[in-house]
Amino acid sequence: MADAEAVIRPATPRDQEAVADIYAHYVLHTVATFETTVPGVADWERRLDDLTGRGLPFVVAELSGQVAGFAYAALWRPKPAYCHTVEDTIYLAPSATGRGLGSALLREVIAGAARAGVRQMIAVIADTGSDASAALHRRCGFTEAGRLTAVGRKHGRWIDTLLLQRDLTAAEPE
Repeated sequence: MADAEAVIRPATPRDQEAVADIYAHYVLHTVATFETTVPGVADWERRLDDLTGRGLPFVVAELSGQVAGFAYAALWRPKPAYCHTVEDTIYLAPSATGRGLGSALLREVIAGAARAGVRQMIAVIADTGSDASAALHRRCGFTEAGRLTAVGRKHGRWIDTLLLQRDLTAAEPE
């Protein structure tokens, strides 16, 4: 269960510095993202503008007035026939894990994407040795769609990705 003071809300331009800081941790210290260069605040502002301009959700989790995590849905692939399929992204500040914020963020992104007319959501999860992200997605109705073996190399190791998928036209999981 998320903390009582947790607020999930649409992201704003003023949140993007905190978003950039949260994401920088994962770029620099983990293989959870395959990015190797930390995107700046302006990059995040452009992403927010692009996604909200498309009617797609970009939300933040706020704890005690501070951004503690973020999530969004972005186009899965740029080709026009994929326009009804998105990929979700969720990151929490390291100090904010284990509080239910990931579930709250993912549920809001699922709902926002469904409202935007999206039919399928894909999760691309780096195999970091932890099942936390896959378990989160499974709890929210995602099922395994496949595995791509050794498709990324970061911090001196080859990394698999697990693909999960959720039909957004189906009823919400209980």
